[in-house]
Amino acid sequence: MSKSLKILATILAVAAIPYAQAIMVTVDAKVNSSSGGSGFDTGIDLVTGQAFGASADLDDLWSAGTLPRWSNADGLDGDLFATGFDESGQAAGTKIGQDFGLWNQDGASFHYGSLVGQIGAGSFFKLGTSFAGNANATGRLLLYYWDSNSGDNAESIKVTFKIGDGKPVPDQGGLILSFLGLGMLFLFSRMKKRQ
Repeated sequence: MSKSLKILATILAVAAIPYAQAIMVTVDAKVNSSSGGSGFDTGIDLVTGQAFGASADLDDLWSAGTLPRWSNADGLDGDLFATGFDESGQAAGTKIGQDFGLWNQDGASFHYGSLVGQIGAGSFFKLGTSFAGNANATGRLLLYYWDSNSGDNAESIKVTFKIGDGKPVPDQGGLILSFLGLGMLFLFSRMKKRQ
């Protein structure tokens, strides 16, 4: 293996976040509503700073009621149109979702229909369709469908979690700077050898 490939392999290895386990759960829009429901107990206990990630399929939808209130885990943050094969049951091209603004609850503010988490007694945070970060508190991870009224909610989404081995996720900005620095060192060493 060339020296360049060895350096690249080392950089990629540093960037990998170690995960100890992965699980999948199903969160229900009605039962697990932040207003009128209860948080879905993931069975995951986290400690402050522990790395974890979550993802939900962009095409997995749930609803806050009559049209146009369908969204994925990112919430009602823009126009969404039926595919003809999605959970809405609407014909392809029908507008099934739109931005309804933010719902404010317990000091947190997110788009209606967002997938939101809470660790122990910590503050709410948005997971959406993709999340990677560190636990903001110590305790059990609960999941919610973020809204003001659970009465007309429907459907559920599947969420996959990757739980870290106790090490924090490296800061992305710091990683980028580290990679740039390593790249510059590599280039300078190559230039020096040519002189």
